[in-house]
Amino acid sequence: MHYPEPITRLMDSFMKLPGIGPKSAARLAFYVLDMKEDDVLDFAKALVDAKRNLSFCSVCGHITDKDPCYICSDTSRDQSVICVVEEPKDVIAMEKMRDYHGLYHVLHGTISPMDGIGPEDINIPDLIKRLQNEEVEEVILATNPNVEGEATAMYISRLVKPSGIKVTRIAHGLPVGGDLEYADEVTLSKALEGRREV
Repeated sequence: MHYPEPITRLMDSFMKLPGIGPKSAARLAFYVLDMKEDDVLDFAKALVDAKRNLSFCSVCGHITDKDPCYICSDTSRDQSVICVVEEPKDVIAMEKMRDYHGLYHVLHGTISPMDGIGPEDINIPDLIKRLQNEEVEEVILATNPNVEGEATAMYISRLVKPSGIKVTRIAHGLPVGGDLEYADEVTLSKALEGRREV
């Protein structure tokens, strides 16, 4: 179907977002057309403001509107522990838990030879520099439990361990409320491997 040029451009813009196909893009475009003009302008301003006013923290790599970010600036946090995560959204997930009070380091990706991404292409060199300059006693590797996340965690572990800093990995296994019969072999294996005394 042929749409007027402004709608086509709007739909094309929506399709650049992850998970938005042609049907969703058309639905969103027509929804925007039905919005009040002030709401559309506020929406557009929010997009532009987010792009212009957010950057990455020069210390940890988390997304922020001031540098260093609010986490790195918080002197009440435990400065001896750094939790290494893949993306800024992982920091937000960890913070929602409210149980972790240390610092973070965001890698902005994982090592993936298949995609041509090596250690130098993500934020690993800055992590190593940071560990040399700060009084860190433990590094928690909280990358995702997939092939790339595991490879990245192993690589960082091998780099950090010779310095004498304790390196730990978040536990993997069965989710609370999960059933053994529905778990795959890898999940069960990780759950057994990460067992602890009760």
